[in-house]
Amino acid sequence: MAKEQQKEADLSRIETRELVEELRKREGVETKIAGPYEDITVTVNGPAIVLVVMD
Repeated sequence: MAKEQQKEADLSRIETRELVEELRKREGVETKIAGPYEDITVTVNGPAIVLVVMD
């Protein structure tokens, strides 16, 4: 059983795109998308974690 749980927890082989798609579905996750050559500003009132994914 421990090996099965360990395999499920190993996310290192999952594409970044797939991880981001899954996170976007979660409650409490807000997505801001900047197009090519577009600057955006993100303001948060924490606690928060801001990830910038350039993929």
